[in-house]
Amino acid sequence: MLQQILETMYIEPELLAELNEEQKQILFFKMRQEQIRRWKEKEEKLEQEERKPATKNGKSVNWLLAADNEVWVWVMGDGPGDKRYDQICDEIIAERARQQAQKEAGELRKEKEKELIRRFSVSLKREEKGVKDTLRQKEVEKKAEAEQATKAAAEHEQIQMELKQKEEEERRRQEEEIRHLEEERTQQLYINLKEAQEMVQKNEKEDPEWRESLRKSKAADERRRSIAKQARDDYKRLSLKAIERGKVSAISQNFQKPQLPVKPPVPPRRHAVNRKECDVRKDARHQKLSDNKQESIIRWFREQQIPLRAGYEKYCDVIAPWFHGIITRQEAEELLNKKGPGTFLIRISERMIGYCLSYRSSDGFKHFLIDSSKDSYTFFGVDQLQHVTLADLVEYHKDEPITLVGAELLLEPCGQCRDPPDYAYLFH
Repeated sequence: MLQQILETMYIEPELLAELNEEQKQILFFKMRQEQIRRWKEKEEKLEQEERKPATKNGKSVNWLLAADNEVWVWVMGDGPGDKRYDQICDEIIAERARQQAQKEAGELRKEKEKELIRRFSVSLKREEKGVKDTLRQKEVEKKAEAEQATKAAAEHEQIQMELKQKEEEERRRQEEEIRHLEEERTQQLYINLKEAQEMVQKNEKEDPEWRESLRKSKAADERRRSIAKQARDDYKRLSLKAIERGKVSAISQNFQKPQLPVKPPVPPRRHAVNRKECDVRKDARHQKLSDNKQESIIRWFREQQIPLRAGYEKYCDVIAPWFHGIITRQEAEELLNKKGPGTFLIRISERMIGYCLSYRSSDGFKHFLIDSSKDSYTFFGVDQLQHVTLADLVEYHKDEPITLVGAELLLEPCGQCRDPPDYAYLFH
């Protein structure tokens, strides 16, 4: 049962409600240990993957390292001798403007040449007369083109200077705004922190109820720690006492198991009972359990628990009167409700693979999970009290209480209330 919880790292709320306070603390400790173990395995796996050699095709990437054994990185503009980013941008812009001016001048020159050719074709007959005028006009046009190119370059340079000035002014304005916002935020945080400290100090001085609540909370925490420590010491003391008295077998890897038949005989039929006095119905049990889950629990009981004489009396092949099949918590409480304090039964849990001891106390009902995952039987979380059989566990707690706080002694077993008994189908 504990392995199943640690595997899924989840316990149902109804099952958690059946645990006492000490069992809950031990379950939290075990789950935390499992989380740490999984985290360490994951870290080791990641380290192994990082140490893997190059890929199958033999290709790999090696980074150039600097003097400090870190990856060498060059940032444009930060290296020695590098130009500043704004200087590089200015040079690129100027070069582009120069190329654009040359391109525009070339296009203009081509257009003028086409116009001259057209004029020359029209006035071919007056070629001799108009040669001088054409040459003069061409010179004038060349001068005009040169002046226009010079003027365009000057205008472009002026535009670039204006853009640069605007960018510089915008950058200074943004830096000023950011600095102003940071100062305002720092001042506001300081004011808020100061107000919070003053409020806390005021509450501590003016709210005696809060101080009293804090004191009680600390006292309760200290009391819980003391109770948990006392419970662990008491269980250890009781374990040693029980081993000395011979009522509990110390579990080890070499303890002898009794030679038992693989399949015990069919349990005897109980005497007939009045069905009107029994409110537990077999149909209700089958409605609450899914077929797959019930089949897995039955298979577990037949294959693993019957060879360990689960449910039998200690010294004979008779089913113990306190043993019940797969019944729910509500059905167990209905059976115990007709009995007095100290009455108990052991049932197979309908939620997980394992057993549950249901007990009738003077102030209500209690349910204790029994862990059977290590071929032994012990109450969940109490590793010191381990028993070879369920019968040994029952016999031991007839004299020793289950918990020191509740002082639960197993006084009277709660038997069956119907015929055939609710465990009959488990042994067929």
